[in-house]
Amino acid sequence: MEAVGVIPARYASTRFEGKVIKDLCGKPVIQHVYERAKKAKMLDDVIIAADDDRIIRVVEEFGGKVVFTSKSHTTGTDRLAEVVNALDVKIVVNIQGDEPLIQPMVIDDLVRAMQKDPKISMATVVKKSTSEDEFRSPDVVKAVLDDENFALYFSRSPIPSLLKPGKEGAFFYKHLGIYAYNKDFLFTFKKLPASYLELGERLEQLRALEYGYKIKVIETNFETVGVDTPGDLELARMIMAKELKEQNA
Repeated sequence: MEAVGVIPARYASTRFEGKVIKDLCGKPVIQHVYERAKKAKMLDDVIIAADDDRIIRVVEEFGGKVVFTSKSHTTGTDRLAEVVNALDVKIVVNIQGDEPLIQPMVIDDLVRAMQKDPKISMATVVKKSTSEDEFRSPDVVKAVLDDENFALYFSRSPIPSLLKPGKEGAFFYKHLGIYAYNKDFLFTFKKLPASYLELGERLEQLRALEYGYKIKVIETNFETVGVDTPGDLELARMIMAKELKEQNA
């Protein structure tokens, strides 16, 4: 296979337990993620990596492809590695299980970026934002890029500090939590010890930067909503209801 999408799905989220199986406009959150990922033209397969029987049952009910992974994994990357270890595949896409509004075209663009330059070992996605609330929110990860669109840094803090939203023409890059890896690099990354910056910011991708690896960044215009809290679920519900209404108009 050229590319496979893996959706890590953990039940025991500290802020919103069981969020991936909560109802969202008549379907569980994880079903929306899976069905949208399946529409990506560049993926040869999509697999949900679950750590709980309750998730397994829900996925089996809607006919999704699911693999039970160890409860001992501390990160989605570890869960990813377990699933693809035995697969003959070049590119692995980590699709967050709590992103029910993920756009298939974003997945396709990410895979194409990896294919375009075989030297790229890891890639991710950002979107421009001018929202001051997002800029100051620690829940919104900010990215700083170089002139070749490789990541310089990621932070929960409002960076770069000179580009304060509200100032004319100012914007920042909001990081969207989807990644693509060269399979070989995925296992290299997994073996690296957790880094100082990673632990401080609680951002796993900083491990790659701190150990000297590059992360290619592509920009999208598509918005998404990660379901981390009940409030996020309600926001996703409103956005999805609007989408469905427009499609049926």
